[in-house]
Amino acid sequence: MLPNTGKLAGCTVFITGASRGIGKAIALKAAKDGANIVIAAKTSQAHPKLPGTIYSAAEEIEAAGGKALPCIVDVRDEQQISNAVAKAVEKFGGIDILVNNASAISLTNTLETPTKRVDLMFNVNTRGTYLTSKACIPYLKKSNVAHILNLSPPLNLNPLWFKQHCAYTIAKYGMSMCVLGMAEEFKGEIAVNALWPKTAIHTAAMDMLGGSGVESQCRKVDIIADAAYSIFKRPKSFTGNFIIDENILKEEGIKNFDIYAIKPGHSLLPDFFLDELPDTVTKKMGSHGAIPELKDDKLQPAPKPRSGTVEETFKVIKESLTDDIVKTTQAVYQFELSGEDGGMWFLDLKSKGGNVGPGEPSDEADVVMSMTSEDFIKMFSGKLKPTIAFMSGKLKIKGNMALAIKLEKLMNQMQARL
Repeated sequence: MLPNTGKLAGCTVFITGASRGIGKAIALKAAKDGANIVIAAKTSQAHPKLPGTIYSAAEEIEAAGGKALPCIVDVRDEQQISNAVAKAVEKFGGIDILVNNASAISLTNTLETPTKRVDLMFNVNTRGTYLTSKACIPYLKKSNVAHILNLSPPLNLNPLWFKQHCAYTIAKYGMSMCVLGMAEEFKGEIAVNALWPKTAIHTAAMDMLGGSGVESQCRKVDIIADAAYSIFKRPKSFTGNFIIDENILKEEGIKNFDIYAIKPGHSLLPDFFLDELPDTVTKKMGSHGAIPELKDDKLQPAPKPRSGTVEETFKVIKESLTDDIVKTTQAVYQFELSGEDGGMWFLDLKSKGGNVGPGEPSDEADVVMSMTSEDFIKMFSGKLKPTIAFMSGKLKIKGNMALAIKLEKLMNQMQARL
């Protein structure tokens, strides 16, 4: 872990979405230096599935050695942003660092993304980042520290990252374009940078999205907190950078990244928007069906070739079903397979004991997956990761994305048998 230096003592850090997850982790890291933390987030009352409120985060920040100011802020509301900034300046005398962490996500294609969801992503991610930055900039310009950090990806124009979730990519890239523009606009006055993880990060939201077991493929929020802290220590001249967490920590001398793993030694899910890991992100305009080349062997271990028909694969699936799998999944899946040995199949993980078979399920499917029969066999045998299949367009998903991700747990259990 990156040691604290005390450099942020007395600094005021304004963080959106700081009641839990990555935002709170960054807050706690700064608090250990004795920083003042403005917790600008929506959650004032406990969420039924996501732990943490702005008040519980404030208690943790104070316990860690910082001073906290919890503010109810929906970044879609300009007045709430302005009020929180005014309270921060009144209580702490200014703002030294802004972290634009609040974000909304929907990994759905164009026809399956409701306008309400498009508006949410654009208004939270792009507009919220822009307006919060605008409100803080007059005070940041007076600071000797003066950093804006957006939790957003490098601007990778490979169509691969647009084709399956165009609206989300546009909204997220809007945050990154704020970095591109504001870094140049305020050069010499404010450092403006972006930070993005190399791998999936374990948060309560990730648990809700990915279901039981997903944490073993993730790193802890500590890696983002350490990377952010490393950026805050740098001068204003360090600006306009799109930083990957692991890369900047390597510069800090960190060599053992197992300390950040939830399950050291386990393969990790690569994050979106990175074509090549762990080094540079290419901006090639590759073919629409291109699969990102993930170079880190630890992230993507090369599986041994396997073979088998669709029918044999479903036979193994049926033999792998347990009451526990059905109880924890509670979903019906429909597979529309094209090519040789194709056809329609279902996997019922709702009914007692579970069931599989050809044709449509008796109850309406929660998730419909479309792909070639060849890729289906590869996916269930471990030769093709579902994440990569989806991101590369080999797998198309309709319905509940969270339930689709849950299916990966069953795949992991089956791979030794296929």
